[in-house]
Amino acid sequence: MNYSLIALGISLITILSSCASSPEPVVAAGTQQIGNLVIRGVPEIPAAVSTRLGQYRNTRSAFLSGWVNDAIVVATRFADTTQLHRVARPLGAREQVTFFAEPVSRAYVPPASNDAGLIYARDVGGGEFYQLFWLDWKTGSSKLLTDGKSRYSGVNWSNGGDRFAYTTTERNARNWDIHIQDMAGNRQIALETTVGAWAVEDWAPDDTRLLVTQYISINESYAFELNLADGKLTALLDTAITAAIGAMAYSGDGSGVYFTSDIGAEFMRLHYLDLASDRIDVLTADVPWDVESFELADDGRLLALSLNEDGVSRLVVWRMPERVPLALPELPAGIIGALRFSPDSHKLGFSLNQASSPTDVYSIDIAARKLTRWTRSEVGGLDTANLVEPQLIRYPTFDTVNGAAREIPAYIYRPAGSGPHPVVISIHGGPEGQYRPRFSSTYQYLVKELGIAVIAPNVRGSSGYGKSYLKLDNGFLREDSVKDIGALLDWIADEQDLDPQRVVVMGGSYGGYMVLASMVHYADRLAAGIERVGISNFVTFLRNTQDYRRDLRRAEYGDERDPKMRAHLENISPLNHVDKITKPLMISQGFNDPRVPVSESEQILNAMQQANVPVWYVLALNEGHGFRKKVNSDYNAAATVLFLERFLLQ
Repeated sequence: MNYSLIALGISLITILSSCASSPEPVVAAGTQQIGNLVIRGVPEIPAAVSTRLGQYRNTRSAFLSGWVNDAIVVATRFADTTQLHRVARPLGAREQVTFFAEPVSRAYVPPASNDAGLIYARDVGGGEFYQLFWLDWKTGSSKLLTDGKSRYSGVNWSNGGDRFAYTTTERNARNWDIHIQDMAGNRQIALETTVGAWAVEDWAPDDTRLLVTQYISINESYAFELNLADGKLTALLDTAITAAIGAMAYSGDGSGVYFTSDIGAEFMRLHYLDLASDRIDVLTADVPWDVESFELADDGRLLALSLNEDGVSRLVVWRMPERVPLALPELPAGIIGALRFSPDSHKLGFSLNQASSPTDVYSIDIAARKLTRWTRSEVGGLDTANLVEPQLIRYPTFDTVNGAAREIPAYIYRPAGSGPHPVVISIHGGPEGQYRPRFSSTYQYLVKELGIAVIAPNVRGSSGYGKSYLKLDNGFLREDSVKDIGALLDWIADEQDLDPQRVVVMGGSYGGYMVLASMVHYADRLAAGIERVGISNFVTFLRNTQDYRRDLRRAEYGDERDPKMRAHLENISPLNHVDKITKPLMISQGFNDPRVPVSESEQILNAMQQANVPVWYVLALNEGHGFRKKVNSDYNAAATVLFLERFLLQ
């Protein structure tokens, strides 16, 4: 592993400049190193904590990547990292096909016309500079398809299976260009871009055109058709209209385009664009929720869509082109992802996650209305029937809508008994994310074993509740979302089974910023904070995040090059108000994080130590934006439990 020279203000660790011999880091006094983890302030973790937590941590998930004839490819973990597996029959053995120290969770399965292998993406150390590899089914060998150093993403196979398109920052490490490559390695630069993040959405049935999108922010995207013969880029929608554009796909005959967008509406609706007449029809006008994904069968006769209804998915399948809804078997309530029709278009595969059960793969035989389970992931021997189901609540916040208090949606996991129970407020990242009732072994452990209530709010700025709600924290409104946490503290104080004197805030990435900001504003009402890969200063974050991300984040947080905005960002940055953070803090960080760089954690750690506030720090040298290797994740989870026992439960 190569390490870059960094300067830690607290002299926590000295990383030698990279060289061919890849020297080991030199750990400064006052720290300890366990494998690839450098730790400061964390006491020795008792065996009892690790042992009981280990049962909850030894759960698995399986995510659908695609069909290979009648078999499926899934991503799951049986050792330290997630790898690809092939499953030949429902509930059959998972045949591992990739074997690496680094996770492999992204796979791109070609159409049935090319079933010799697949493409997968893999990075090193969590740096997210993904490289593309061809996995040959016959030999099991892998071949590097890319340059080994740039970032490649979003592979999309042609219908003929002889070419694939993707996005890359290869040209200048900043712009998202679109390339096309064939199986012999011949490459075509289809489009060089200047602004925004670009993605390939679909190939025309005759493979002569591409649907591509330009992403500026979660509220602003643009849709184009790219002619591969002459490179002409044609806008499919009026570029004078600012709207979000989601997924896009050609109709079966290529005469039209299906796409999701919030054009003229609050929610992401499914539309159909007739390319000859430019007529646009709204296909889900009667649905007051987001269409989160859709999938068109290869023969064009079926279209499946998943609706996000208050955080829970609802599956719909239409017979096309009449759009007649088909009867489906009853599905467990949960979150649906990775919709994939089988090559013969007879079956619809998907991943399903439930609050009391990890993600597994299912399929529906459309004609027979039969639900089939393909994988049954282990849950550490736990009885899932005894796990806690979250309750959806809404609590009033500080401002009003139509004369009534605005309400913030949240999910609460309540322990058994009358309490009053200590509380962990878990804040999602994004900031445009949405907490949805997914399976969480951590939440279940906190509730079942420690008697801690967990509340996951969707503060303003969260997705899933309409674009007006999404915009409520933009720019100069950033701290209004922090006020929503203050309102949640008020709600907790009114609940008889919750203890307002014992509350911890926890979150990662943007949620990490929210933790720090909450500790600035509500230190007297919090027992402690737990933040992972969090933003401590927006100006330094924007300066140090990767080049290809910077303008995208400016669109959300504000442009620090503008003096007025820079002053605002400095004013709301927790690093500039450390004197107000008086309660213990735990920080975890990946050294190779391309999104929120390690410097964000170092500077808040340094400031907290100078202020003599208790702080625990876990730095993973072989991770990026979060911990993806089980040994690192397990240690961090055990340290988190110990932190809660010390500062919340005592």
